[in-house]
Amino acid sequence: MKVLVIGQGGREHALVWKLSQSPKVTKVYCAPGNAGTGEDAENVDISETDVDALVAFARREKIDLTVPGPEASLVIGVVDAFRKAGLTIFGPTKAAAALEGSKTFAKQIMRNAKVPTADYVTFEDLRAANDYIRERCGGGRFASADRPLQIGGAQEGTIRKTNPTWEQPIVIKADGLAAGKGVRVCHTEEEALEFTRACLVGNSFGKAGSRIIIEECLVGEEASILAIVDGKTIIPLEASQDHKAAYDDDRGPNTGGMGAYCPTPVIDEAMMDEITQSVLIPTVHEMKRKGATFSGVLYAGLMITRQGPKVLEFNVRFGDPETQPVLMRLKTDLFDVLYSAAIGKLRELPDLEWDPRPAVCVVMASRGYPGEYEKGFPIRGLEKSNDSESTKVFHAGTKRKDDQVINSGGRVLGVTALGQNLDQAKLSAYERVKKIRWEGAWCRKDISDKARTRVKTEE
Repeated sequence: MKVLVIGQGGREHALVWKLSQSPKVTKVYCAPGNAGTGEDAENVDISETDVDALVAFARREKIDLTVPGPEASLVIGVVDAFRKAGLTIFGPTKAAAALEGSKTFAKQIMRNAKVPTADYVTFEDLRAANDYIRERCGGGRFASADRPLQIGGAQEGTIRKTNPTWEQPIVIKADGLAAGKGVRVCHTEEEALEFTRACLVGNSFGKAGSRIIIEECLVGEEASILAIVDGKTIIPLEASQDHKAAYDDDRGPNTGGMGAYCPTPVIDEAMMDEITQSVLIPTVHEMKRKGATFSGVLYAGLMITRQGPKVLEFNVRFGDPETQPVLMRLKTDLFDVLYSAAIGKLRELPDLEWDPRPAVCVVMASRGYPGEYEKGFPIRGLEKSNDSESTKVFHAGTKRKDDQVINSGGRVLGVTALGQNLDQAKLSAYERVKKIRWEGAWCRKDISDKARTRVKTEE
């Protein structure tokens, strides 16, 4: 079987690496790929959004299965184009991909399906959004359109003068795709007004920011659930936890993800059952009722609150960097899983097998990320001799220049390791990180510490 993976990040390298291990797979291509995918597969110089060229390549090479990695390809309809050409592809249609392409659409689906999520309101007009922030989010207190909040008077004015930082922040999100950066947790009125302006009139996120969602800030611990879906059957993968904030202790701006680990103790068997029943099944049923039957990866970004799990966001593809530690632990043939889903026979697949060892992925980034970053520096320490049976360096923002690998993106590498326990997995990952250098390289130092703290607390 021949496989084509679409994309060029760390997620795609992990997919390429895992699919190439299948005894059924004879050849793996990656379009456009990076320096790492070029070692584990054959790179093809086609953009991830050049749908016509991708279809033509798949036809010419008689590709048996195509796996799109990035959301951009899915939202513009790559699955529709491949299916129209009679090609087998794993992923949601353009209509179903709106679950990630529009946060407003996702909220409407959740509301209709009674999926627990944060209360919200949407805006396209700057003045209306600003009025809402000033009049209805005073002190960080959120009021949805369904539950108006009566505030104001001298008391409210006093609160703003004596306590400019809200007791409870609000969350503002660009409606469309913004590479994980179109979200701001706002602690002050000034911060909220500034981000709203940046989205609606400042063109910070282009068309993606032409509509915004303002929602209550959920409190709890985050978790990521990736589920394989074929429209009828749902198979959740082992839960993981991403680290979105740039710096240690969850400080700094949001990023695409600075590291992840799998499994996460915040999701036990009972919690996974609850998530399946209250989130995954209702969402898949509602999408079918909406006429957008879902097939592919349904990624639920969750906040585990005191009231139970609530959805922060839906994605419609493998997460990055969650995919790296999840696939490090998956023992079942990934080709079998994805091909079965693509042809609607997921129900016939045996139960998935998992390595009992936990995995930790540490993202190494370019100086300046998630803002303007520096690139073009040679990366040292990538030699295979520095790896072990339980470690793998997944490339994200890299490319080859002459005989060197250089950094070409914000998130550059995802250094991933297995360990007998979480402490050992973390230690192995960071020991491998220490052997890799380029000018301006940096990473968070606390990936997986939340799990260690939770385990100690429970003990």
